[in-house]
Amino acid sequence: MKSFVIKLLTLLMLFSFSSVFASTQGASSAENSMHKEETYKSQSFTEMVGGFLESTGINALINPDPNELNSHGDKMSDFHKSWGRVMMILITFGLFYLAIKKGFEPLLLLPIAFGGLLANIPVANIAGAHGFLGVIYNMGLANEMFPIIIFMGVGAMTDFGPLLSNPKTALLGGAAQFGIFGTLVGAVALTQYGIVDFTLQQASAISIIGGADGPTSIFIASKLAPELLGAIAVASYSYMAMVPIIQPPIMRALTTDAERRIKMTTLRHVSRLEKLVFPIMVLVLAILVLPASTPLIGAFMFGNFLKESGVVERLNDTLQNSLINTVTIFLGLGVGSKLAADQFLVPDTLAILALGIVAFSVGTAAGVIMAKIMNKFPGNKINPLIGSAGVSAVPMAARVSNKVGMEYDRTNMLLMHAMGPNVAGVIGSAVAAGVLISLFQ
Repeated sequence: MKSFVIKLLTLLMLFSFSSVFASTQGASSAENSMHKEETYKSQSFTEMVGGFLESTGINALINPDPNELNSHGDKMSDFHKSWGRVMMILITFGLFYLAIKKGFEPLLLLPIAFGGLLANIPVANIAGAHGFLGVIYNMGLANEMFPIIIFMGVGAMTDFGPLLSNPKTALLGGAAQFGIFGTLVGAVALTQYGIVDFTLQQASAISIIGGADGPTSIFIASKLAPELLGAIAVASYSYMAMVPIIQPPIMRALTTDAERRIKMTTLRHVSRLEKLVFPIMVLVLAILVLPASTPLIGAFMFGNFLKESGVVERLNDTLQNSLINTVTIFLGLGVGSKLAADQFLVPDTLAILALGIVAFSVGTAAGVIMAKIMNKFPGNKINPLIGSAGVSAVPMAARVSNKVGMEYDRTNMLLMHAMGPNVAGVIGSAVAAGVLISLFQ
């Protein structure tokens, strides 16, 4: 009987606790419900339409939000939130025109331009840390992954035969790097006079634009001047895409009609063994002399070695096609995300663009002048037009050399000869980047 009474009391206590808990939950739910009811305000159709209009991009451009932040979480000026965005959208339309109508490297220019268009859409914050352009940028540009993969793909598409058959054309690739170091000196001098305000590391990262090598520019900027990475990447890829506009006037100004008509012949056949040994030899030299350059040179030579081995065609095909195409899309969109008005229309970016065009122009001129100097010595003559291909824009610069040459003689095919200094320029820019990085380690 006693145990029965204890059990009954226990059961009653459980029922009472459960009822109290249920009433508490009910009260809490009622409070939440009342809170929701209190915060929600019914609106008329006119008010709803007015709220919709206030959320449009047109309203955001005309009446910018004073509290709007950029992709870095900093406040933006009213100019960048309104007319700046309009200007950048018009600039991206101009890039579309150059890519589609003029055919100026659409593989690069279209993703960059479209990324720039998306980055300047108000309200959406697509280029922000949680926007998909911001995610792409942090995924592969901020950590140097995309440049290294691009170098693998370029290596798989590169033939060192023209360079090995005529090794002296490597001097043209080396001469074109003068634009890098010349611009570095110029940037430091301008800083000393107060015209610009860049540190030595920033000036070094900017000067690499002279090599017209986007992956290398991103790689060195992430090491030496990550705060300028976006502007440097945009400038480098923009000038790469505009090689057909920038280089021809320089080439014509520095050469005579007779020099442009010089015909070159292939000196000898390059064996498969030579093509296999060369990438390993270059990588070993980089490891021994300049380890800082090995991430880029190693990726470049890895891709080329797979190609020349002839036993991994599936991997070679992936590097040359699907992988590099996929990464090019992401890289272009990531670079384009830095075309946002608040990041592009600023004095530092404009100074970087100015120094970049000087670096690229000096590199082009140095290659042409080196070819003219080499022709003063005995031996087979070199068409100075291929000297401009010493910059690293593969194969764009070589195509431009061939195109300009054929304007003066339709039978003068310079493409394969121009590929010699072109691939030498790729190696040269990676070496230059390694030198600059090692100076600050």
